[in-house]
Amino acid sequence: MNLELLEHFGQNYPEEFDGALDCISLALTCSFNRRGTCLAVGCNDGRIVIWDFLTRGMAKIISAHVHPVCSLRSVHSPHNYPEEFDGALDCISLALTCSFNRRGTCLAVGCNDGRIVIWDFLTRGMAKIISAHVHPVCSLSWSRNGHKLVSASTDNTVCVWDVLTSECVLRWRFFSPILRVQFNPRNDKMILICPLKHAAIVVFIPHKEVPTKSHVMVPLDDDTDLNIVASFDRRGQYIYTGNARGRILVVKIGANITTLTVIASFRVSASAIKQIEFAPRKKDIFLVSTGDRVIRVYETEEVLCCGKNGEPEPIQKLQDLVNKTMWKKCCFSGGPDAEYICAGSARQHALYIWERNVGNLVKILHGTKGELLLDVVWHPIRPIIASISSGVVSVWAQPQVENWSAFAPDFKELDENVEYEERESEFDIEDEDRTPARVSNDNEDEDVVIDVVTPHTIHAFLS
Repeated sequence: MNLELLEHFGQNYPEEFDGALDCISLALTCSFNRRGTCLAVGCNDGRIVIWDFLTRGMAKIISAHVHPVCSLRSVHSPHNYPEEFDGALDCISLALTCSFNRRGTCLAVGCNDGRIVIWDFLTRGMAKIISAHVHPVCSLSWSRNGHKLVSASTDNTVCVWDVLTSECVLRWRFFSPILRVQFNPRNDKMILICPLKHAAIVVFIPHKEVPTKSHVMVPLDDDTDLNIVASFDRRGQYIYTGNARGRILVVKIGANITTLTVIASFRVSASAIKQIEFAPRKKDIFLVSTGDRVIRVYETEEVLCCGKNGEPEPIQKLQDLVNKTMWKKCCFSGGPDAEYICAGSARQHALYIWERNVGNLVKILHGTKGELLLDVVWHPIRPIIASISSGVVSVWAQPQVENWSAFAPDFKELDENVEYEERESEFDIEDEDRTPARVSNDNEDEDVVIDVVTPHTIHAFLS
């Protein structure tokens, strides 16, 4: 075979001039859309000319600016973050902390009177009230399947609840207040507990894998520094702990789940680690909030490769350069890409939203003046944020735009009345004008059996 004859078919680059597009005014910048069907051209008179690249004809002219257009960017999808206040959830008593389940269908809210209120987030109605503790609830976490809920209270107790029956499955009492509790993302028999001024503890719900041990201490980097924050990674294989000296330890969970081994460590900054948060789905990244008011984003793979006393570089640094805001709570957006990072201010009810890839601030959501933020969580799938201030859960979402074409694709919104000419057989029960061939095709479509039994994978819920 003569390979020279096939060589020309593999060339995938332009070889000659193929014409020009005259925008009337001087073109300065251009950008293709995602499918390559349209080309937007920015001109020196402030106009944006959109060309239909298939026909090489002008499709639209937008009078965009007074001065020349210097940059264009094709946005592949609409903004996927909340933009406005969308109502409040009143729990009767004062709300202190909240947590979504994995599918985002329920929101658990811990209150100051010790109750846990579970909201059906689809209908925005109360689904269940659990009388959990005597003292305020300070932390909540759902199991992976959503059947159990672990809660921590200021009375130094940690309880595991059966959500369906509201029964307490297990209860532990500790020697100091609990800062945070978290179910292992892949094993609902393991719970990570962070007591005040103490090393993090992993407790086990009794089962056949751990017949003897009930708990194990997470190793410390410095035995004298007991201001510890800790979190499971996305897959529940590692525990990341941070201390007041700005160091993070990565602890591997062994095959028998009771063995914990330090495999990596690094210094983030000279100030204390305040929070470690992992992206919920498919992205192996995590953020670290520190006392120097900077949020750093790291890749887990690089951290593990650097080993002990490594020096991994953050892929992103986020901060409020103007107001030097201290952060109360940070979280990633839901969805598979974790496109955005939300941080709640410690001084006021304000939520800052950054685009993770670029690092630019895209939105600031302001709550009522004078209120202090207590907690903030992002919905696992949808662009919705729930924040707590002054004991009320505020819900932030995208503005609702009525789109009737979703129900009828050929629907057209009219500004004024238009005379409509009805066809002869348009509203007849049986259309007499249809051809026999079309009738037979309609009958074939009616005989199609739709499978509603076989479960199919929903990629939005994969983690």
